[in-house]
Amino acid sequence: MKIIYQNVAIVGTGAMGRGIAQLAAQAGSQVFLYDSKPGAAALARSEIIAQWGKLADKGRLTAEQVQGYAEHLKVAEQVSDLSSAELVVEAIVENLDAKKALFKQLETVVPANTVLATNTSSLSVTSIAAGCAHPDRVAGYHFFNPVPLMKVVEVIDGLLTQPWVVEGLIAYARQMGHTPVRAQDTPGFIVNHAGRGYGTEALRIVSEGVADFATIDRILKDQVGFKLGPFELLDLTGLDVSHPVMESIYHQYHEEARYRPSVITAQRLSGGLLGRKTQRGFYTYENGQAQQPAEPPVPQVAEMPPVWVSSRAARRAELYQLLKDLGATIETGTAPSPQALTLVAPLGFDVTTVAVVERLDPSRTVGIDLLVDDASTRRRVLATNPATRDDMRDAAHALFARDGKAVSVIRDSGGFVTQRVVGTIINIATDICQQGICSPSDLELAVTLGLGYPMGPLSMGDRYGPTNVLEVLFNMQTVYGDQRYRPSPWLRRRGAIGLSLKHEES
Repeated sequence: MKIIYQNVAIVGTGAMGRGIAQLAAQAGSQVFLYDSKPGAAALARSEIIAQWGKLADKGRLTAEQVQGYAEHLKVAEQVSDLSSAELVVEAIVENLDAKKALFKQLETVVPANTVLATNTSSLSVTSIAAGCAHPDRVAGYHFFNPVPLMKVVEVIDGLLTQPWVVEGLIAYARQMGHTPVRAQDTPGFIVNHAGRGYGTEALRIVSEGVADFATIDRILKDQVGFKLGPFELLDLTGLDVSHPVMESIYHQYHEEARYRPSVITAQRLSGGLLGRKTQRGFYTYENGQAQQPAEPPVPQVAEMPPVWVSSRAARRAELYQLLKDLGATIETGTAPSPQALTLVAPLGFDVTTVAVVERLDPSRTVGIDLLVDDASTRRRVLATNPATRDDMRDAAHALFARDGKAVSVIRDSGGFVTQRVVGTIINIATDICQQGICSPSDLELAVTLGLGYPMGPLSMGDRYGPTNVLEVLFNMQTVYGDQRYRPSPWLRRRGAIGLSLKHEES
């Protein structure tokens, strides 16, 4: 196979630069490492070769392969040594002025047809290219850390980027063994943009006093299948990385409500509670292990009250069957008796609103989240309202824990936890499609590979029902009066007529 770029230069030899250089050398390119810090490029070369040695020790590479790759890796002492490069990938500090100055310098060294690519994660590719004499050959080439393991790369068109530049970078990404996804030059591109909903909505839930960090993490892992809860993920990434991205995308989108950051992360960042790297974040860490608080025990209830289910409950037939399986005494009248535990299962509304609208006694009313069918979830989530009696809360908890499935009881929240977070993720993702930032298929690939979600956000919306997700968002907007929850036109139109969220107009 002909290598698209025979000579590749990597400028900036930190973790990202080293990872990209490793892939490029493995793809068969001659790779030149350059760093403005004396000795940094030579050290990076040694570390990359050492990494290949470790892979050889594990039987993943042969000694001959390691030797061949090492011969492809050269140190450039000065920028002028990069004059033969057909592709330059910049991976220096995330600073617009520094990147613009570097690209302007590179243009005096490399040929006119050399592709200049920036590994920026948050800066505008168009702005970086604006200082160049030939901005049409500048594109974004955003890898993820650790580069060899994160198998996706965003290839970004600046406003003036020529198609041949992006097409070459896409083909080269495949030669390096990565999956390319194409994006237009917008804040956060695909992955960092699509990832806004998970953490920021979870932070809003905490700020409302609905549930604590650990409970929210448990709910989203057990109900949806996320590998890490949002607060575990923030601790892993570090707030020194995550919070500035939240702020950057919010401000670049001119204070768009969907991306609004949280005072919680700002405060914790200023206090140095960054996460795993400081041993204190949303969790405390001992020997690298998060210290998880114990779950509340299942209450002991001497006498279980009868149960009445709202006629407007989501998955009402499934809820009746579940109650039968759990051995509940079920009332079937048009209204609950004075002794009954009253169950509601709203989509998007809070328990308080439902109790008022349906004229139910709030002291006996408890909500259950049934966006996800019970057979698919490892955890049931109940919500009280401010008037719910302790005995009714405990009875509901004990009843739904009878078969051994985990139960979390939270305070009142429009959309509980899962509906809120999943709805926000899907809404932001569909708006990415509406803006034409990328194709639905590239969005799905980028999110599953770049964020590790159990499925792409459009698939998530199709699974739980676009109509249901639309109802959740409309009702949450009613409860909170916040433009954050206004549905994207892409979701609103497809949800209204029952189309898949992956459907593209011809």
